[in-house]
Amino acid sequence: MPESVDLSHDECLRLLRGGVGGRMAICTPTGPHIVPVNYAVLDDAIVIRTSPYSVLGTYGRDTTLAFEVDWFDHERQRGWSVVARGRGDVVSDPTELEHIRDTREPRPWAGGGRNLYLRLRWNELTGRRLGEAWDLVGSMPVRRFP
Repeated sequence: MPESVDLSHDECLRLLRGGVGGRMAICTPTGPHIVPVNYAVLDDAIVIRTSPYSVLGTYGRDTTLAFEVDWFDHERQRGWSVVARGRGDVVSDPTELEHIRDTREPRPWAGGGRNLYLRLRWNELTGRRLGEAWDLVGSMPVRRFP
């Protein structure tokens, strides 16, 4: 069995910045929720677009959120995972919104109105991998580069 190895902060950043989709975790009055999202990393924060009436739009403001992006190769029993934790806030400043749209706007795959920009500024970024001697970023089936 492969051993679990902690990723460096730079490796975590590279994998996080390269991804397109992940999962946002949030606690609500009815319990925890994990929501698949498309995202972008901008200025050391994860930015998503959601509906103001969604679980994330309703409960993701001014609360602690967790975000995970990962990849697994089941056949070779290897993979990696990166988790970011921090405070969620709504981006409402017109200058900040313009910066997001001009630099790296998240592009949701799900239909419907997604006009609320939610930002997670992480204060904790960790990751680990299983398996050795393989290109973590190169193995991603879909990746975004700065």
